[in-house]
Amino acid sequence: MNKQDLISAVAEISGLSKSDTTKAVEGVFESISAALKKGDEVRLVGFGTFSVSQRKASTGRNPRTGETMTIKASAQPKFKAGKGLKDSVN
Repeated sequence: MNKQDLISAVAEISGLSKSDTTKAVEGVFESISAALKKGDEVRLVGFGTFSVSQRKASTGRNPRTGETMTIKASAQPKFKAGKGLKDSVN
């Protein structure tokens, strides 16, 4: 399912127009992104938790040349599925 499929499915379930549903879905994505950017966690009870983890700087190898290179530290978004989501899949 891609973003447009998600918007269509939500519009069908909710009875909203596609343009209103697009605004709502975009708003949810933007809100989650903004919270993660601030370092906050987003907990959706029964669905899951979005959080940010910090990766340390490390050294790696360029696969083409074999030369060592430094991989800088970065923040990575994470998602941990909640019990309700896990149960609905199984």
